[in-house]
Amino acid sequence: MFVVFALNGAVYGSWAPRVPALAEQVGASPGALGLALLGGTAGLLLAAPLSGRLSERFGARAVMLTATLVSCVVLPLTGLAGSVLWLAVALFGLGFANGGLDVAMNIGGVSVERRTGKAIMPVFHAGFSFGGLVASAAAGLAAAQHWSPERHFLVAAIVTAAVMLVVYPGLPRAVPRSERPARAATTAPTRRPVLWLLAAVPLCSAMAEGASSDWSALLLVTEHGAGQGAAALAFTAFSLAMAVTRLASAWVQRRLGATRTLAIGAVVAGAGLLMSALVPVATLAFAGFVLAGMGLAAAFPVALSLAGEAGKRADGSGGEREIAFVTTVAYTGFLAGPPLIGGIAQLTSLSASFVLVAVLAALIAPAAAGASRAGHRERTAAELPV
Repeated sequence: MFVVFALNGAVYGSWAPRVPALAEQVGASPGALGLALLGGTAGLLLAAPLSGRLSERFGARAVMLTATLVSCVVLPLTGLAGSVLWLAVALFGLGFANGGLDVAMNIGGVSVERRTGKAIMPVFHAGFSFGGLVASAAAGLAAAQHWSPERHFLVAAIVTAAVMLVVYPGLPRAVPRSERPARAATTAPTRRPVLWLLAAVPLCSAMAEGASSDWSALLLVTEHGAGQGAAALAFTAFSLAMAVTRLASAWVQRRLGATRTLAIGAVVAGAGLLMSALVPVATLAFAGFVLAGMGLAAAFPVALSLAGEAGKRADGSGGEREIAFVTTVAYTGFLAGPPLIGGIAQLTSLSASFVLVAVLAALIAPAAAGASRAGHRERTAAELPV
């Protein structure tokens, strides 16, 4: 499973750094490029709930393979884009495939947790982070060697498909549909407070991560006087801190529990982002983004693991719809976060925007505590005699 998570991160890490080359290739203005990039986010949002239903019906293993191979077909087509419309459609397809893989691999990760009895989702998500970092470095090398996006994406797609076919036989197998007990009627995810509260955790994390990705360099340059070269490394440091911390988060979760792990991370992330926003020293602001990456590391994996647990049935299966629901809500953070931060910065300042981001990160703590209480109430109500 670790390798599948890494492959998903690698697909994103392959194309995202080549956006400037793609924009030049299709002659896109900043506004047109922004609309094209929305295609990818739209694909993610549409794929998440569908992937949950398909994983429930056919098994996450089959969806992981299909989504990966689809992304390996669409990725080279993205490199062939000759117009803004073509680019938007290709990115929609890529986002759709990646969104399907994202939900299915998290369902598979929860399945492994159930079989091993260990909280290891953060380690799998570390694979996603490291995959993205390696692919981003490879994209930088490809750009330095003057490889066209078409050539680069074709090589990346071939490598990704080959690795997926090698690891596929070892992925968790689904229980055959004929052997599963009939699924009892359950409350829709939209009517369960515990799932809304769990969804708030990665939602806030996604908005903070999106803000750090899109605005950290500009904050350091315009508000703290950092050089452009050093400022450009801020999100790299954020991402690396997140990846390394995810390796340790599973250990922390096993000792402190999920709710405390999320709460501690929220405090660390909020403090780091507040430092980046308000301390007028570039070095300390840079360090604040490192703290933010560390603090947000557990948000996605732990919340999705808890969502799977909230949907677990007596036979040990279930959780597909719940994971898909939480993932879909979380994706809206990547969609809404950057323009929200930009709008606030336009009215006030970028520093003020990051104060809001710090507050959002800190809200992970009460959301996690509320989800724990709501889950306890659900379990207590289910145990009461009818």
